[in-house]
Amino acid sequence: MVTKKVTSDDFEALLEKYDYKFQKGDLVKGIICGFDSQGVMVDIGAKTIAVIPTYEAVEKGENPEDKFQKGQEGEFLIIREEDEDGKFLLSKKKVDFAYAWKELEKAKEADETIMGTVLNVVKGGVLVDVSGVRGFIPSSQLRSRESDVEVGSKLELKILTLDVQQNNFILSNKKVYEDTVEEARKNIFSQIESGQVVKGEVVRITDFGAFIDLGGLDGLLPLSQLSWRWIDHPTDILKVGDKIDVEVISVDYDKQRVSLSLKNLEPDPWIEAEKNIKEGDKVEGTVTRLKHFGAFIEVFPGVEALLPHNELVDYQNETKTIVKVGDKIDTFIMKFNPEDKRIALSIHEQSEAQEAPSEE
Repeated sequence: MVTKKVTSDDFEALLEKYDYKFQKGDLVKGIICGFDSQGVMVDIGAKTIAVIPTYEAVEKGENPEDKFQKGQEGEFLIIREEDEDGKFLLSKKKVDFAYAWKELEKAKEADETIMGTVLNVVKGGVLVDVSGVRGFIPSSQLRSRESDVEVGSKLELKILTLDVQQNNFILSNKKVYEDTVEEARKNIFSQIESGQVVKGEVVRITDFGAFIDLGGLDGLLPLSQLSWRWIDHPTDILKVGDKIDVEVISVDYDKQRVSLSLKNLEPDPWIEAEKNIKEGDKVEGTVTRLKHFGAFIEVFPGVEALLPHNELVDYQNETKTIVKVGDKIDTFIMKFNPEDKRIALSIHEQSEAQEAPSEE
C-alpha cells in the first residue's frame, strides 16, 4: 500500500477549501442534497450542511420535495449565521421575492400588462399573487364587481404603485381595459363613418336608449332609432349581451361619439303605407299610445297616425266606451303626408264639402 505524503502546501490548500466567511445577508450558491423534518438541506461549501426551513422554502401547505430535487442548484440568502452545530439557516423565498420585485419594477417602468392569481376577496378589493409577490387591487380598480371575482382566477393587471420599503404593491385590472379601449377607440375612429353597418354588443340599457360596444367604443342607440314601431322602453326588444347589427348614422370626431340606428336596417314602412292607403280610406287600427292631445293609432304595420282629442272624445261618447292601449278602432284617413311621416285621423267620414271647399 502506497501512502501519499501530505506536504505543507497540500495542507494549506485543504484549509483554504474550508476557509469560508459567510455572513447573514449574503447571497450564496448551493446544491440541494436532501430533506429532513426541518426542511431542505443545502451544500453551500461550508463545514456543515445548511438548512432552508420549510417556511422559507415553500408556501404554507406545500411540500418541499414537490418543489426541489436533489442535485438542483440555486441561489439562497443566509438569514442566520452558523449556530452551535455550525449550521446556517437559508431562505429561498426571499431570493425569489427579490428577483420577482426587480421584474415587477421593470414591468411598471415599461407599463406592461402582467398576470395575477386571485388569492382572496376582501373588504375594499382583491388580494392577488404576482410571481410570488402579494398585491392588492382596490375595488375602484376592478373592471367587474368584487362578487364576480373568483378565487384562483387569473386577471390581467397593470401596476399602479410599487414601493419595496413600504411593501406597497397596488394594481389595477381596470387600467388594462381602459388602455386597450383607448387604443381600440383610436382605431375605430380612423375607420368609422356614417352609413356603415357594424356589429356590436348591448352593454348598457337606459330609459333613453342602449349603449352598444363596437369593439372598444360605446355608441348610443337612441330609443327613437330602435324600431319603426312605438317602443316604450329599450328592454321591450333588447337585453344586455345581445349581439346586433346597427347602422352608423352620425359620428362626432371631436367628442368621439357615435350615434346608431337599428330601425334603418328594416324597410321603411311609410313607403309601403303610401302604396296601400290614401286620404279618405277607412282603416282599422290599434291604439298604441294615449296622450292629452289625442291617441296614436297604428294604421299600417310600423306606421302611427294621430286621432285628435276631440275625435277621441266623440268616439268614446258614441260607443260608450273608454279607449285603452291595445284597442282596435275604425277611423278615416283625413290627411296623409308620407314625406313628413304624418297622418291625421277622424272617426267621421270626410264629406264632399270638406274634400272640395268653396273659394269663399
